[in-house]
Amino acid sequence: MSSTLHPQSERSRAAASGLTLFAAVMMLVVGFMNLFRGIMAIVHDKVFVTTPDYVFKFSLAGWGWVHLLLGIAALMVGVGLFRVSLWARVLGVAVAALLLLASFLSIPYYPLWSIVVIALCAFVIWGLCVVQPEDSPDS
Repeated sequence: MSSTLHPQSERSRAAASGLTLFAAVMMLVVGFMNLFRGIMAIVHDKVFVTTPDYVFKFSLAGWGWVHLLLGIAALMVGVGLFRVSLWARVLGVAVAALLLLASFLSIPYYPLWSIVVIALCAFVIWGLCVVQPEDSPDS
C-alpha cells in the first residue's frame, strides 16, 4: 500500500511518526525525572529549597506524591506513544501539560530541575501537536 502513496504523504507520515517518537522518548525522560523527584521529596531529601512564604505552599511530601504519580503516568503514556496512536498523543499532551503545571508550581522548591522539566514538557507538547499524519493518499 505504501507504493500507492504520494511521496509527500510518505514524508508527512515519516515526520509525524518521527516527532511522536521524539515525544515518546522525551516523555520517558520526564517521567523518570519526576519519578525520582517525587521519591526525593517524599523522603525529604536535602536538595529542596525551603520556601516559607510561597502562595502555593504545599508540604514537600505532598509535592512528592504529585510528582511521583505524574511521573508514573508519563512513563505509561511514553510507552504508549511508541504505537503512534491518536489516543496516546492526546493523553501525552494532557499529561505533559499537567507535568508542566506541577513543575511551574514547584519552582521555588527545586528551581533548576523545574525549569528543565518545563522545557522538556513544552517540547513534548510541540512534538505531539505540530504534525498530523495524513490519513488518505488524496490529501
